[in-house]
Amino acid sequence: PLKERIKLEKKLNKLRRNLDGLREMTKLPGVVYVVDPTVEVHAVREANILGIPIVAICDTNCDPDLIDYPIPGNDDAIKATRLITSRIADAVLEGREGLQITAPTPEPEAEEEAEEPTPVSMDEIPLDETELEEHYEEMLEELIEEEEKEV
Repeated sequence: PLKERIKLEKKLNKLRRNLDGLREMTKLPGVVYVVDPTVEVHAVREANILGIPIVAICDTNCDPDLIDYPIPGNDDAIKATRLITSRIADAVLEGREGLQITAPTPEPEAEEEAEEPTPVSMDEIPLDETELEEHYEEMLEELIEEEEKEV
């Protein structure tokens, strides 16, 4: 039906608008900070797939098993999220200043079991145009399934 097709195309365009910025990233982020993992479930899922650590404010309705560094707190209260987010931002700035002041000293290489390498840059993630379209289609199907469950 035409109405359903238009609705799905709008959602696909929204996904493209929100996710196409990933193509312009030169490397993956070192960590992902999420205020509400239940709302940002796709960001949490993507970060888990790519092996990016997640720091998140976890309320009683969140699953902390998906989060690497859960912060217990009320993710619905604006004052609480502002306080926690400002503290994290201050810590990030302080850490960056410390990195600029002291250069890392090379550590002796120890023989360890080789772990599966995580992609370092967006170029290393195998996403060509067709794979990206498939990814968008999968996300669109998930959205449709979620809407059907709600109805």
